Amino acid sequence: MGLHYISQVPSAEEIKELFPMSEELVKVKEERDAEIAKVFTGESDKFLAIIGPCSADNEEAVLDYISRLAKVQEKVKDKIVIIPRIYTNKPRTNGSGYKGMLHQPNPEEKPNFIEGLKAIRKMHIDAIAQTGLTAADEMLYSDNWPYMSDILSYVAIGARSVENQSHRLTASGIDVPVGMKNPTSGDYSVMMNSCIAGQSKHTFMTAGWEVKSDGNPLTHCILRGSLNRHGVSMPNYHYEDLILLHEAYEKFSTLKNPAVIVDANHNNSGKKWAEQPRIVKEILHSMRHSDEVAKLVKGVMVESYIEDGNQAIGAGCYGKSITDACLGWEKSERLLLEMAELL
Repeated sequence: MGLHYISQVPSAEEIKELFPMSEELVKVKEERDAEIAKVFTGESDKFLAIIGPCSADNEEAVLDYISRLAKVQEKVKDKIVIIPRIYTNKPRTNGSGYKGMLHQPNPEEKPNFIEGLKAIRKMHIDAIAQTGLTAADEMLYSDNWPYMSDILSYVAIGARSVENQSHRLTASGIDVPVGMKNPTSGDYSVMMNSCIAGQSKHTFMTAGWEVKSDGNPLTHCILRGSLNRHGVSMPNYHYEDLILLHEAYEKFSTLKNPAVIVDANHNNSGKKWAEQPRIVKEILHSMRHSDEVAKLVKGVMVESYIEDGNQAIGAGCYGKSITDACLGWEKSERLLLEMAELL
């Protein structure tokens, strides 16, 4: 029983020294961050597509996928900003299963956090260098942020972490957009209060330091559906749900930059991956129907990879998810191009 200390993890400074961002890549990130921030502040009317694998499990396949995204980005650049999902930390419903590359650089081997930190930082930097696209990742552990602070252009706080004080306070010190998902219960007030915490200034303890945060005005909502008391998926991407969120922002009037990203998978699709294109198109229709919704919705999340569906760990199909099922490349490319036409 109890905790067993296995090995001391290198500091963020040590890992960053091993895998540094070049001056050229720093400039790429600065330009991308500025472009993405303008979407949330309303200075830009471009639409965000946060799209990619449920979990980034294999560097070769992930970089292949993102290189494909980069080609589509050039085609839709006047209307859409593509932010690749490179999710290296995976919360699990009951704590078991593959938790991402941070835990297991090789999904078929035992966890190794030291090699995991090296692997995820290398993969993110390689993605920027090869494609010019900076990415999104989920903050499963708030202690991860110092290792990724100079790399990511978007951070998501998951449905099971959104009420966690450490995540909320860390978000308040992050200088890129942070999305707070609604909890699995679907309660909007939890998500809204998390946004207030993220946008506020705090003094707190992290990584052995007493720190002060300035507040993050780009903290916003993510709607991902919920579960009712019978464990049945309840979507919240419909027009009525978006209007309710608009009204919630009016009640929480101190929040800056009202915004929502709508997750087309998870409980919004009932994990039926093939429904994602239909859901995205309904969201775009709602935006055309209402100015309030059009101003509020800044983008969508789509789980997508090279191959449709998912597979067991070790099954060996290149570019196919080993966690939640994803939309395959051909359907994903078609969706992005159709989105650009509809916007």
